[in-house]
Amino acid sequence: MQPLDTIYAPASGGGMAAVSILRLSGPDTASVLHELTGVALPPPRQARLTRFIDPASGETIDHSLLLWFPGPGSYSGEDMAELQLHGGQAVIARLLDVLAQRPGLRAAEPGEFTRRAFENGKIDLTQAEGIADLIAAETEAQRLQAMGQAEGALSRLYEDWRGRLVGLMAHQETDIDFSDQDLPETAFSGVSNKILLLLGEITQHLDDGHRGERLRTGLAVTILGPPNVGKSTLMNALARRDVAIVSASAGTTRDVIEVHLDLQGYPLTLVDTAGLRATGDDVESEGVRRALEKAAQADLKIIVISPDLPPDSLADTLSLLDESALVVVNKADLDVTAAFPSAALLKSYPLLNKQGVSRLSVQNGRGMEDFLARLGQTLKDLMGKTTLSAPVLTRQRHRLALEECRDALNRARQAKMPELLAEDLRLAGRALGRITGRVDVEDILDVIFHDFCIGK
Repeated sequence: MQPLDTIYAPASGGGMAAVSILRLSGPDTASVLHELTGVALPPPRQARLTRFIDPASGETIDHSLLLWFPGPGSYSGEDMAELQLHGGQAVIARLLDVLAQRPGLRAAEPGEFTRRAFENGKIDLTQAEGIADLIAAETEAQRLQAMGQAEGALSRLYEDWRGRLVGLMAHQETDIDFSDQDLPETAFSGVSNKILLLLGEITQHLDDGHRGERLRTGLAVTILGPPNVGKSTLMNALARRDVAIVSASAGTTRDVIEVHLDLQGYPLTLVDTAGLRATGDDVESEGVRRALEKAAQADLKIIVISPDLPPDSLADTLSLLDESALVVVNKADLDVTAAFPSAALLKSYPLLNKQGVSRLSVQNGRGMEDFLARLGQTLKDLMGKTTLSAPVLTRQRHRLALEECRDALNRARQAKMPELLAEDLRLAGRALGRITGRVDVEDILDVIFHDFCIGK
């Protein structure tokens, strides 16, 4: 059922631009357009140069393009229009003022156009979330992931699973309802195997290392090391601007410094930290504590050491070495760099041998190109291959629903009574349905659409 009101909103960003877009959607859209133009509607989905007027005074507000999208063949599923106006703020402000005075119209809430598209069956919830991610995408990898989801990659996967569950439920309900009939055994054979196959696919989908969620929010990469090894200089080099103070004095960085950047298509939150060492200074000690906290939270650690420090001063830093760490030997311009790390250090920390080190001089750029290539490959390995055909989980709510579905399927495999098996299959299907919005989602709609842009 169509909403009683018609909504409107700017659908383009603020500031000076050549074009600003104003959207309308709802049952009164056609009559509003007639009042604004005084002429017949243009053919559907064809742009027409049109004079927009103030209906009260007849004054021309703008002379620009109008596109008409009659429902249900529109984005929202309702009658809808786009006014492509000149980009001056006065133009859009005047039209918004005119629309605000018309009865039956109101300004759209964030995400309301897309919410109506969902409610009118144009998209499901995973596609709506993909559209939101596409709007927010800052890197190429994020764009690819969001585009796949917006085009229905997750929808098709989850609906395939739900369809198979519906088939299993139908067989099971028939078995219960006609248990006294002589039905062919082949109609109900293999239910357990089909459940097991579906369970395996869902488990594999869940076992993704949270790649999709990481890509949405960005990877946390923390730079760690003793004082004066070049951590802040490395951060500035990766960010390509001065974000951290660089000084020859030990303990210059006292707090955590963060910068968001796009590295080879992947979104990162790069974190510079205080130098790791024992200290009696309360402020510096707090900086070290925060550095260790960030190390524990990091998706990837960049551990920076240099050959001009005694080996025993590296213990606190190298104790953080694990499989999720890249080791950088900075100050490659020093004569002793080639012999560092020493054999004794390699013996004490075998992962130095296993993972290798990147030798570079951040000061003069030597070795940076090779290190960036290694860092990029590490990020790619962490994130996995991003494609439109291999959808991954992108939100915690998907994961929780799939875990609920998996648990129900596990119970179904162990059920001793047909009625219990049927109930667990129903619960599994219901959990899947909540992801796409087929069942029981009213309580999460406000949460999903709240973060959308106005006008989308």
